[in-house]
Amino acid sequence: MNLEYIDQLIEKMNKASLTELSYKDKDIDISLKREPKITTQVAQPVSKTEVTPVEKETISDTEVPEGKTIKAPMVGTFYQSPSPEADPYIQVGDKIENDTIVCILEAMKLFNEIEAEVSGEIVDILVEDGEMVEYNQPLFRVK
Repeated sequence: MNLEYIDQLIEKMNKASLTELSYKDKDIDISLKREPKITTQVAQPVSKTEVTPVEKETISDTEVPEGKTIKAPMVGTFYQSPSPEADPYIQVGDKIENDTIVCILEAMKLFNEIEAEVSGEIVDILVEDGEMVEYNQPLFRVK
Protein backbone atom coordinates (compact mmCIF):
# COMPACT_ATOMS: atom_id res chain seq x y z
CA MET A 1 0.00 0.00 0.00
CA ASN A 2 1.31 3.44 -0.87
CA LEU A 3 0.76 6.90 0.60
CA GLU A 4 -1.19 8.02 -2.46
CA TYR A 5 -3.87 5.41 -1.73
CA ILE A 6 -4.09 6.59 1.91
CA ASP A 7 -4.49 10.18 0.68
CA GLN A 8 -7.35 9.05 -1.58
CA LEU A 9 -9.07 7.38 1.40
CA ILE A 10 -8.74 10.57 3.45
CA GLU A 11 -10.15 12.65 0.58
CA LYS A 12 -13.15 10.32 0.18
CA MET A 13 -13.70 10.40 3.94
CA ASN A 14 -13.82 14.22 3.90
CA LYS A 15 -16.14 14.37 0.87
CA ALA A 16 -18.58 11.98 2.53
CA SER A 17 -18.39 13.90 5.85
CA LEU A 18 -17.37 10.75 7.69
CA THR A 19 -15.79 10.94 11.13
CA GLU A 20 -14.47 7.39 11.08
CA LEU A 21 -13.26 5.02 8.36
CA SER A 22 -11.83 1.52 8.64
CA TYR A 23 -10.20 -0.45 5.83
CA LYS A 24 -9.05 -4.04 6.13
CA ASP A 25 -7.25 -6.12 3.58
CA LYS A 26 -5.30 -9.34 4.02
CA ASP A 27 -2.05 -7.47 4.69
CA ILE A 28 -3.34 -4.02 5.68
CA ASP A 29 -5.52 -2.72 8.51
CA ILE A 30 -6.18 1.06 8.50
CA SER A 31 -8.41 3.00 10.86
CA LEU A 32 -8.93 6.74 10.35
CA LYS A 33 -10.76 8.97 12.84
CA ARG A 34 -11.33 12.71 13.10
CA GLU A 35 -13.30 15.00 15.40
CA PRO A 36 -16.77 15.87 14.09
CA LYS A 37 -17.32 19.44 12.92
CA ILE A 38 -19.23 21.59 15.38
CA THR A 39 -21.92 23.75 13.80
CA THR A 40 -23.55 26.88 15.17
CA GLN A 41 -27.07 25.97 14.04
CA VAL A 42 -28.04 25.15 17.61
CA ALA A 43 -27.75 28.81 18.62
CA GLN A 44 -30.17 30.05 15.94
CA PRO A 45 -33.42 28.57 17.37
CA VAL A 46 -32.54 29.86 20.84
CA SER A 47 -32.41 33.48 19.73
CA LYS A 48 -35.58 32.98 17.68
CA THR A 49 -37.55 31.64 20.66
CA GLU A 50 -36.30 34.47 22.86
CA VAL A 51 -37.68 37.15 20.53
CA THR A 52 -41.12 35.70 19.74
CA PRO A 53 -42.49 35.24 23.31
CA VAL A 54 -41.32 38.70 24.40
CA GLU A 55 -43.27 40.31 21.56
CA LYS A 56 -46.40 38.31 22.39
CA GLU A 57 -46.04 39.05 26.10
CA THR A 58 -46.17 42.77 25.39
CA ILE A 59 -49.29 42.29 23.25
CA SER A 60 -50.93 40.04 25.86
CA ASP A 61 -50.34 42.56 28.67
CA THR A 62 -52.25 45.22 26.77
CA GLU A 63 -55.15 42.81 26.11
CA VAL A 64 -55.76 42.01 29.81
CA PRO A 65 -57.64 45.06 31.14
CA GLU A 66 -59.56 43.42 34.00
CA GLY A 67 -60.10 40.13 35.77
CA LYS A 68 -57.58 37.61 37.01
CA THR A 69 -54.74 36.26 34.92
CA ILE A 70 -53.18 32.81 35.04
CA LYS A 71 -49.49 33.25 34.26
CA ALA A 72 -46.79 30.77 33.29
CA PRO A 73 -44.84 29.64 36.37
CA MET A 74 -41.87 28.66 34.16
CA VAL A 75 -40.43 28.86 30.67
CA GLY A 76 -41.62 26.06 28.41
CA THR A 77 -43.85 24.88 25.59
CA PHE A 78 -47.58 25.41 26.18
CA TYR A 79 -49.98 22.51 25.51
CA GLN A 80 -53.76 22.74 25.96
CA SER A 81 -54.30 18.97 26.19
CA PRO A 82 -52.49 15.93 27.61
CA SER A 83 -51.96 14.51 24.09
CA PRO A 84 -52.57 15.65 20.50
CA GLU A 85 -55.65 13.38 20.23
CA ALA A 86 -57.20 14.45 23.57
CA ASP A 87 -59.64 17.29 24.22
CA PRO A 88 -58.21 20.50 25.74
CA TYR A 89 -58.16 20.75 29.53
CA ILE A 90 -60.26 23.92 29.39
CA GLN A 91 -61.98 26.13 26.83
CA VAL A 92 -63.35 29.66 26.83
CA GLY A 93 -66.49 29.72 28.97
CA ASP A 94 -65.44 26.85 31.28
CA LYS A 95 -65.77 27.31 35.05
CA ILE A 96 -62.58 26.52 36.96
CA GLU A 97 -61.53 26.06 40.58
CA ASN A 98 -58.14 26.58 42.25
CA ASP A 99 -57.06 22.97 41.63
CA THR A 100 -58.31 22.70 38.02
CA ILE A 101 -55.55 21.68 35.61
CA VAL A 102 -55.57 24.27 32.83
CA CYS A 103 -52.61 23.22 30.66
CA ILE A 104 -49.24 21.49 30.46
CA LEU A 105 -45.89 23.26 30.21
CA GLU A 106 -43.05 21.16 28.82
CA ALA A 107 -39.62 22.12 30.05
CA MET A 108 -36.55 19.98 29.38
CA LYS A 109 -38.68 16.97 28.34
CA LEU A 110 -40.68 17.15 31.60
CA PHE A 111 -44.42 17.70 31.28
CA ASN A 112 -45.71 19.86 34.15
CA GLU A 113 -49.46 20.08 34.80
CA ILE A 114 -50.38 23.67 35.65
CA GLU A 115 -53.24 24.32 38.11
CA ALA A 116 -55.40 27.45 37.87
CA GLU A 117 -54.78 28.69 41.46
CA VAL A 118 -57.82 30.97 40.93
CA SER A 119 -61.57 30.36 40.61
CA GLY A 120 -63.85 31.76 37.95
CA GLU A 121 -64.72 31.50 34.27
CA ILE A 122 -62.18 31.33 31.44
CA VAL A 123 -62.68 34.45 29.32
CA ASP A 124 -59.69 34.20 26.99
CA ILE A 125 -56.83 31.86 26.09
CA LEU A 126 -53.88 34.16 25.37
CA VAL A 127 -51.41 31.70 23.77
CA GLU A 128 -51.53 29.11 21.00
CA ASP A 129 -51.08 25.37 21.49
CA GLY A 130 -47.42 24.38 21.03
CA GLU A 131 -46.14 27.94 21.56
CA MET A 132 -43.06 28.75 23.66
CA VAL A 133 -43.93 30.85 26.71
CA GLU A 134 -41.78 32.93 29.03
CA TYR A 135 -41.80 32.94 32.82
CA ASN A 136 -44.74 35.00 34.14
CA GLN A 137 -46.31 35.36 30.66
CA PRO A 138 -50.13 35.57 30.82
CA LEU A 139 -51.74 32.34 29.59
CA PHE A 140 -55.44 32.75 30.46
CA ARG A 141 -57.79 35.54 31.48
CA VAL A 142 -60.34 34.60 34.16
CA LYS A 143 -63.49 36.47 35.19
